[in-house]
Amino acid sequence: MTPMLRCVKVSSMIQETIIITQNTTGKAHIAPMGIHVEQADEIIILPFRPSTTLDNMLATQTAVVNYCDDVRIFAGCLTGRRDWPLHAAEKISGQVLQNTLAHSEVELLSIEEDPIRPKLICKIVHTVNHRPFMGFNRAQFAVLEAAILVSRLDWLPLEKIQAELDYCRIGLTKTAGTRELEAWGWLMDLFAQKAAEQTP
Repeated sequence: MTPMLRCVKVSSMIQETIIITQNTTGKAHIAPMGIHVEQADEIIILPFRPSTTLDNMLATQTAVVNYCDDVRIFAGCLTGRRDWPLHAAEKISGQVLQNTLAHSEVELLSIEEDPIRPKLICKIVHTVNHRPFMGFNRAQFAVLEAAILVSRLDWLPLEKIQAELDYCRIGLTKTAGTRELEAWGWLMDLFAQKAAEQTP
């Protein structure tokens, strides 16, 4: 069934997640993405055009939302490290992160078209809790913020990004574990590479 088009007001509640989609041949694609929580059983995903996430969701009309506290996966996806262990979803044709606290399996209900970021309104059809959430530390927050900043290297001035990263580093140095330090290192390597490319 082709999704209907409708207008929707985007909620201000955003959760940073890992979205896994797959194409019609079953090949999985992993991407960090903020989802908008519209209702208890409804979310909005806003992938950019063009993107594999968008293409896959339009083709299969399903996705898996992973609620994950391993920030290496967020940083890894931005730095070319996308080979993370997966297993099959339970109620839809899809894949779930092996290392996730919980996941929701969703189906595409409708679309609000946009030339840059169409809104994909999705219904949660199944949610599974795999293990308890033990709380974030400041280093995890720092890595997530750094990942968002690094993803915007083509949009924001290097000086602004560098200033924000310097601030994030304060929390990182006080609270980081091995996972956070590894993820931060990946992001800083990419930032240094991009900064060098943009420097005359």
